[in-house]
Amino acid sequence: MVDFLSSLSLFPLALTFSAFGIGLWCQKKTRFPLCNPILIGAALVIGVLMLLDYSPELYQEGTDSLSWFLTPATICLAVPLYQQLKILKKNLPAILTGVLAGSVAGLVVVFLLCKLFALDRQFTVTLLPKSITASIAMVLSEENGGIESLSGVVILITGILGNLLGSTLCKLLKLTDPISQGVALGTSAHLVGTSKATELSPLAGAVSTLALVVAGVFVSLIFPVICQLL
Repeated sequence: MVDFLSSLSLFPLALTFSAFGIGLWCQKKTRFPLCNPILIGAALVIGVLMLLDYSPELYQEGTDSLSWFLTPATICLAVPLYQQLKILKKNLPAILTGVLAGSVAGLVVVFLLCKLFALDRQFTVTLLPKSITASIAMVLSEENGGIESLSGVVILITGILGNLLGSTLCKLLKLTDPISQGVALGTSAHLVGTSKATELSPLAGAVSTLALVVAGVFVSLIFPVICQLL
C-alpha cells in the first residue's frame, strides 16, 4: 500500500487539500474555536502519514509546489490595504508605533525565555522569528543558523494560537478599536492572525495586513544584527 501511494505523485497534494477541506467542514458545522481548519488539517495529515508509514520527506517533496503560492498570497493582501487607505494614512503613526513596539516585545520575550530554559544559539535563532510571516521567517532562520523546518512549526503554532485566542484576548484587554485589534493580531500572529482580524472587521483586517508587512520588514532588518550578538 505504501509503495503504491509513494508512486502516486499527487497523493501528498490530495491528502493536503482533503485534510484542509475536512477542517473547513468541521469549522462551519461546529463553530467551535478549536475547530480551526489549519489545526485539524495538520493533525489529519500527521495521523495519515503515521498510519501509512509514509515518508515525511516524500510528503514534503510532493507539496513543495504549494509554497510557491505563499508570496503571491501575501501580495494579494494589498487589496484590503487599498480599500482602507484613507483611514490607514490618518492613523499611520499610531499603527507603526504599535507594530514596532510589539515586534521588539515579541523578540525580547522569546530571547528571555530561551535564556531561562538554557537553549543554545541554534534553537534561539529558530524561535525568535515566530511572530512574522513564514515566507520571511523561515528564510531568516535558515540563513542565520536556525532550523528552518522547526521554525515553520513554531510559526504555524503561533498563528493558530493567535487565531484561536485573538478575539478573546481583545475582549479581556478591552481592545474594541479595530485599529488596535489589527495591530495586535498582525504583529503577533502574522497571516493566520490576520484572517481572524478580517473576521472581526474589514478595517481590523486591513490594519493587520499592514502590521504583518511592517513587522516582517522590521524584523528582517534587525534579525541578522541580533543573531550576531547571540
